[in-house]
Amino acid sequence: MTKLAIRRAVVTGGGSGVGAVIAQKLAAAGVQVVITGRRMEPLQETASLHPNIAPLQADVSDENSMVAMFAAARKLLSGIDLVIANAGMAQSAPVAKTGLDLWHDTLAVNLTGAFLTFREGLAAMDRTAPGRLIAIASTAGLKGYPYVAAYCAAKHGVVGLVRAMAVELAKTPVTVNAICPGFTETPMLAQSIENIVAKTGMSHDAARASLSAANPQGRFIQPAEIADTVMWLCAENAGSVTGQAISVSGGEI
Repeated sequence: MTKLAIRRAVVTGGGSGVGAVIAQKLAAAGVQVVITGRRMEPLQETASLHPNIAPLQADVSDENSMVAMFAAARKLLSGIDLVIANAGMAQSAPVAKTGLDLWHDTLAVNLTGAFLTFREGLAAMDRTAPGRLIAIASTAGLKGYPYVAAYCAAKHGVVGLVRAMAVELAKTPVTVNAICPGFTETPMLAQSIENIVAKTGMSHDAARASLSAANPQGRFIQPAEIADTVMWLCAENAGSVTGQAISVSGGEI
C-alpha cells in the first residue's frame, strides 16, 4: 500500500462529482478530510459516507468566506497538509456572445477560487513538513476548445498559478501540481450534454459521442481515475513531482 505524506486535507467542491470521489478515496486511506462548497446539503450527503469527512460551507470566489473556512478547517483538523482546489463551473458561448457576467463568473470560480484556495491553504500549512497543493484543472488549461473561451482562459491561468507557486516553494517540502482531465463523467458533463441537445437538436447519445470523441480512447474519464492520480501525488515518494500539469485524458493532445 502506498504510504501517504499527508494526513489532513481540504477539498473544495467536495459535495459532488470529482471532489466527492477524491474525498472518499482520501478518507478510506485514513486521511481526515474537510469538504467545502456553496451548498450544505450535498456536502452533508458526501460527509455521511465516511466518518473521516466533515463539511464546511464556503464560496471559493469570496475572500472572507475562504479565510473563515480555512481558519475553521485548521482548527477542526489540527493542521492542514493537503489542499485540493477542485471547485469549478463552466458555461458555453461563442466569444462574440460571451458577456462580462459570464466571463467574470467563470474566472471568479475557476481561477480566483483556485488562487484563494491555495493562498489560504498555504498559510495554514507548516512549510517545513511535507505538503501538497493540487489543482483539478482541465485539458482546457493545456489547449483551446471552441465555445468555452472563458473556461479555457481560467484553466490556463490555473496551470500558470501552479507553475509559479511550485518555483516559489521549491526549497520547501510542499509540492504544487495540476491534474488536467479530459471530459469527465460528472454532473457538470451531464449538464453540458443537455445544453448541446437543447441548442443543436442532437440526440442524447449523439451529444455524448461528440464529446467522448475528443478522447483517443473514445470514452469519458472516470472520477476515480482522477482520485487515483491525487493519491499518487500525495505519496511520500512523489516529493520531487512539482510544477506539473498532468494530463489524464486518454492521450488527448
